This record gives sequence, C-alpha cells and structure tokens, in this order.
Amino acid sequence: MRKRNSSRAGVTLIEMMVVVTIIALFAALVLPKMLGQADRARKTAARAQINAYMTALGSYKLDTGIFPTTEQGLQALRVKPEAVTTWQGPYLQRDVENDPWGHPYIYHYPGEHGDEPDIISYGADGQPGGDGNSADIVSWKN
Repeated sequence: MRKRNSSRAGVTLIEMMVVVTIIALFAALVLPKMLGQADRARKTAARAQINAYMTALGSYKLDTGIFPTTEQGLQALRVKPEAVTTWQGPYLQRDVENDPWGHPYIYHYPGEHGDEPDIISYGADGQPGGDGNSADIVSWKN
C-alpha cells in the first residue's frame, strides 16, 4: 500500500481568497489612476485640436480678411466656400475631426468672447456646462 504524503499538492480555499483579495485591492488602487490618465489625455487632445483649428483659422483670415461664418463652419478650412475668392487653402491637412469623445466641435463666428471665433467641445457628456470629465473645453480659455 502507498503511503500518503503529508504535504498536499494544490491550493486551499483560504489561499485562493487571499490571492483574489490582493488582486481586488490592486485593481481598486490602480484602475482609477489609469482611468484618470485617459480622461486627462482626452482633455489635452481636445485643447490641442482646438488650438490647431484656431491657428488654421488665423491663416484663413490672413488670406480672406474674415473668419468663416457659423454656417460655413470649420469645414471652410478644408473646402473653399463659394463666396470666398481669396481662399488659399486647404488650411488643414486632414478633415475636421470630432472631439475625443466623438462629438462634433461647436463653432460660432462672430463669437461671444472677443473678436475671434468660439470653438467648443462639450466634453464627455456632449452637453453644455458640466464639470470634471463633462466640463466644456473652449477656445477662449487655456
């Protein structure tokens, strides 16, 4: 007859619970930081896109003497509007993109915040106002 080995192979339920608890604690501490980085990256990308559009709008105005109207929108940076004769574009190398949350940028000219156009990303919720990830990102504030 075979003798049983006193040390068992395998894992006990308590050992498994300890491992699962450690993994859960690690996820609870690390995941929120990782998600916060992604949200911060989206906000930074939206600011960068708005700055790029404002730079292109400056070039457009130098050539045409005026910013595109609200109706012409940011698309006037890629496609020549009918009534504009001194257009030298395209002023953007790629098509106008949505914000990092997939919503179109809001463009107004004349703007309500000075002599330049207003460009707005409504953030994660796609609605005016909000705070945190849903805060508006606007061209007139850095």
